[in-house]
Amino acid sequence: MSILKILGAQLDSMTPADRQIAQFIIDDPERMLVLSSAALAQETGRSQSSVVKFSQKLGYAGYQQLKLAVNKAKALELQPPHGVIHGSIEGSDNYTIIQQKLIGSKLLSLRETAAANTEEAIDSVLDALVGAHKILLTGIGASSLVAKDFSYKLLKLGRMVLLDSDSHIQISNASALDASDVVMALSQSGRSTETLRITELAKQRGATIITVTGLKPNPLRDLADMCLFTVGDEERVRSSAITSRDAQLMLMDMLFILLLRRQADAHDYIHRSEVAVTVLKT
Repeated sequence: MSILKILGAQLDSMTPADRQIAQFIIDDPERMLVLSSAALAQETGRSQSSVVKFSQKLGYAGYQQLKLAVNKAKALELQPPHGVIHGSIEGSDNYTIIQQKLIGSKLLSLRETAAANTEEAIDSVLDALVGAHKILLTGIGASSLVAKDFSYKLLKLGRMVLLDSDSHIQISNASALDASDVVMALSQSGRSTETLRITELAKQRGATIITVTGLKPNPLRDLADMCLFTVGDEERVRSSAITSRDAQLMLMDMLFILLLRRQADAHDYIHRSEVAVTVLKT
């Protein structure tokens, strides 16, 4: 995951001193790359030791390793395809500009979501889903729509899935879980009250918790045994759950495709499902 994305996500939870250093790097990474630790300290009004400790808190041996990570992030920075506009949609924009901006925002969100999740993290989630006795999916609003779509896909694979639009039923289902079960909780903010309460109860019951949230630290992620991330640029689109919903859908589709590869009898289940549906189409 890009260090610039990590800094942006963690900014609000940092100490004032660390936040000042992080903000400088986010605002002007090119300048940071030419500064020594002493020079960066002077630019931000901190001590040189503060800059070194800041680097170590992020998991680097020292400031030079942080610079290498920032340089790599800039080199690999994902851009919308040539000719696609990315930015805030304004009320004065015409049809074509709105279309281009929306496509650009969606593409960027999908690419950054893919970059935010390591192969190791995906594999761990797949292991948990394959080994689960029951899988409870939970989410509200747009996340509930994504959860419902994923539940249909899991059902096609013969998985035992629990999902209901009524939060009372969801939390009741959570109360019946045990250590053989898995909960996948979807919430871009990670702060949805219903999703939090349901996940808390499931964790108390010993279920494995998988969270799908945005990059910013949040209470839902704190409950997780495994974390997946979605990147949604809602502020630029100025609408509710557009890019984050697409990011969630892409991530769930990716899991489904990988489960097809993992599960030996997956294609038998898919075939039986297709045959069953043809009866309703004739």
